[in-house]
Amino acid sequence: MSDTPDKPQADGKHVIGVDVGTGSARAGIFDLTGRMLASAKRDITLFNAPGSMVEQSSAQIWTAVCEAVREAVSNAGVNAASVVGVGFDATCSLVVLGKGGVPLPVGPSEDPDRNIIVWMDHRAVPQAERINEIGHDVLRYVGGRISPEMETPKLLWLKENRPHIFDTAWQFFDLADFLTWRATGDLSRSTCTVTCKWTYLAHEKRWDPDYFQQTGLGSLADEGFARIGQTIVEPGTPLGQGLTASAASELGLQSGTAVAAGLIDAHAGGIGTVGIGSGPQSNLAYVFGTSSCTMTSTTDPVFVPGVWGPYYSAMVPGLWLNEGGQSAAGAAIDHLLSFHPAASEARELSKSMGVALPVLLADMAADRAVTATQAVTLVTGLHVVPEFLGNRAPFADPHARAIIAGLGMDRDLDSLVLLYVAGLCGIGYGLRQIIETQAEAGAFIDSVVISGGAGQHDFVRQLLADASGRPVIATKAEEPVLLGAAILGAVAGGAFPDMRIAMRDLSGAERTYQPTSGAPADLHTLRYQGFKDLQNLARGLRSC
Repeated sequence: MSDTPDKPQADGKHVIGVDVGTGSARAGIFDLTGRMLASAKRDITLFNAPGSMVEQSSAQIWTAVCEAVREAVSNAGVNAASVVGVGFDATCSLVVLGKGGVPLPVGPSEDPDRNIIVWMDHRAVPQAERINEIGHDVLRYVGGRISPEMETPKLLWLKENRPHIFDTAWQFFDLADFLTWRATGDLSRSTCTVTCKWTYLAHEKRWDPDYFQQTGLGSLADEGFARIGQTIVEPGTPLGQGLTASAASELGLQSGTAVAAGLIDAHAGGIGTVGIGSGPQSNLAYVFGTSSCTMTSTTDPVFVPGVWGPYYSAMVPGLWLNEGGQSAAGAAIDHLLSFHPAASEARELSKSMGVALPVLLADMAADRAVTATQAVTLVTGLHVVPEFLGNRAPFADPHARAIIAGLGMDRDLDSLVLLYVAGLCGIGYGLRQIIETQAEAGAFIDSVVISGGAGQHDFVRQLLADASGRPVIATKAEEPVLLGAAILGAVAGGAFPDMRIAMRDLSGAERTYQPTSGAPADLHTLRYQGFKDLQNLARGLRSC
């Protein structure tokens, strides 16, 4: 690619991080100090269908990735020859390809462009429940219960409901592994994807054939796991011979540029953040986006009921990972606000002011409360358990649903702001519940390092610190998930000898939000107990 004539040429070596989230594909160009020079974004389409089905297109996603990379490189004014490595992260969604890499339709639309079952798709709840009834030993490594967000229940759904697609499929990929295959032609899978979402036992370096036989997926074991991964490598491992000529042409990069084994998107946020300060064993990575993900690293395996893992080398090579989170976080807040009579007024105001609606509401809440710490006093009596899409952790309960208690008939913008604050408190109490459950099992953390688009506002960070009772650290990196993906590329390209050194050298803390004390802390403690009481009440009322 030729240099952009009206931009100064950046010196030195560079790495590229590519992040494919639920709604967009993004690319960021970084130097080897961790500074992002430019980024670009392309939206991607979600297809929704009855039965909790959510699908995407792998072809559209690859095109979006290529366009974002080309634009980011152009915006940065760097020469493609200076790029030493590329790293990919993506949602833990299931990609289905036929012979020769042809997309296969995964739902009743019969549209081959809809060949991805998205992570948030819950069509496989019955299959997950049947798998959990078996109680196989591998479930110990997913918190005791498998989730419909994971891949084996989705594969079982395909086998039972679309057997012709299951039988003719050439490869089943996690989305991050699809991207690295598309870039290099290498079928290797990342320990991150297959350990966290497919039941691969990384600490034993094997699949468990008995699990697949007992759950009805024995054909995958009988064929030696050729369709889900026979070569499993740690994140950051260089794949194949780097970019193929065709992929390099599409991306606007040089053939042979190193490509790293990838990560699930939330785990890239962990790589881009937990190297700060005392390092990964002291910091909980909290990726607060459409959903949320919590990641805790330990030297030895810690079994936490309802929290996924422990997974070996799934994020930081050589460490065990416990992964929790909330199935809906930013999406839960959006959904909560959409019910309010003032939602349309607020959207119009945010549009006229040129700011996102959550930013507008956070600003209004901060103005009204004077400080974020005092905001909790504004919502006395108003409580939200924002589990619209179930409870991912610590209950692994896809049937959990949201509760709003104490809502009156106010219809104005002020009452919408208060509902927003109460919803954020609920997100914070869910985080606190995960932290406390892990600590009871022996996985302790000192601080929460936050990333993700929903957690970028000072007000949000302080309220989460107060509600969770832990310091919340914001990173210097404006896009820590992209940085995490770029760190993979830096290691694969030989710019750093290993992941931990790259994490230490390329990430840093910008500000720490200390949890409140005194009366506001006491109020949060009372509200947190109420949060748990409401969860218990809802479980008791579910059958009536």
